[in-house]
Amino acid sequence: MNGRSGDARGDDTVQVGGRVDGCVDRRAWFAVSAVALGIFALMTTELLPVGLLTFVSADLSVSDGTAGLMVTVPGVVAAATAPTVAVLLGRVDRRTLLAAFVALMAAANVACALAEHFALVLAARALVGVSIGGFWAIAGGLAPRLVPERHVPRATAVVFGGVSSASVIGVPVGTLVGDLAGWRAAFLTVAALGGLALVLLLVLLPPVPARAVPRLSDLPSLLVGHGGVRTGVLLALLLVTGQFTAYTFVRPLLTDVAGIDATLTGGLLLVYGVAGIVGNFVAGSGRDVRRTLFVATVGLTAALGVFGLAGGVPIAAVAALVVWGLAYGGVSVGLQTWMLRHASEVPEAATALLVCAFNLSIALGALVGGLVADALAVAAIPWVAGALIVLAGVVLAGFRASSRRS
Repeated sequence: MNGRSGDARGDDTVQVGGRVDGCVDRRAWFAVSAVALGIFALMTTELLPVGLLTFVSADLSVSDGTAGLMVTVPGVVAAATAPTVAVLLGRVDRRTLLAAFVALMAAANVACALAEHFALVLAARALVGVSIGGFWAIAGGLAPRLVPERHVPRATAVVFGGVSSASVIGVPVGTLVGDLAGWRAAFLTVAALGGLALVLLLVLLPPVPARAVPRLSDLPSLLVGHGGVRTGVLLALLLVTGQFTAYTFVRPLLTDVAGIDATLTGGLLLVYGVAGIVGNFVAGSGRDVRRTLFVATVGLTAALGVFGLAGGVPIAAVAALVVWGLAYGGVSVGLQTWMLRHASEVPEAATALLVCAFNLSIALGALVGGLVADALAVAAIPWVAGALIVLAGVVLAGFRASSRRS
């Protein structure tokens, strides 16, 4: 990166609009927004079972812990797909790949809605994992190619608003659809959203030619050779695993632990969603990404601690849910910003590592939460999740101390 904006960055920038003076016109932001909608649709698909867990488990006769595999399976597949796509499909135009992955996601959601056996649901969810890993690995580093350099932080916040919005808006809306029309209708609704994202990507996103293709060996080299990248991956593993250890089971936490009526959970998740959107854009506007992530760890720890301590006190649980949404809203954009700042010369490779860690952590969190729920009780989940979040705070503090010494 040579510090100049606009088309001065040569092959790294796609000229979306008609201006060459460093300003971004509407077409550039439409393209960024189309990518954000694609990520929103994909991540909503990945996390949709969180709000439908009890519906699916009852309808298909499996335990809540087993139903949590609907989150685990796509997470594992997405983690494996992200680096594979970066290496094997590196020469394919990015718009073509993004459109293909969104189309696959929509088809997989239709398959989920039509499945009569849980094994078929899991097979379709594996295809969801392929689409998520491939799409996010490409889209995560795309903002610097669509807008001038001075607009990259804002564009990155918009794109990753799609990630945080999925867990804080997509899941609550999907839960409401499930409450009103059944879990199969919720999957069909997300399939339709994927169809809309597909059309907008094809219409609004310009061709984005591939750049230099990384080798598979480049990824572990980046991880080993860059302390900042290594720390970012570790933070993702701890923060996201802790988040989804608890969030996968937020519905039973609200109903069984906090004593809140089941009919209110959809609306409460929408409140969580609004808080998360606020958290995302506050984090995106912050200059100190380390401080942003540290504040997120404190907020998450506090919220989970309230769930662990408050027991059947509904008002305390509602307050904790708002803090939870605010805190987690900044995690996705914070982690992506961290990776881009510490590996700006290889954004797609760094993003592939983050996507791998992020989705593996979603899977691991759902698995850990399911094991805790089945072996102990749902009420034990916040304590396990909170311990992982605290470890993330320790890693952040350690990175700051080592940076001062160097």
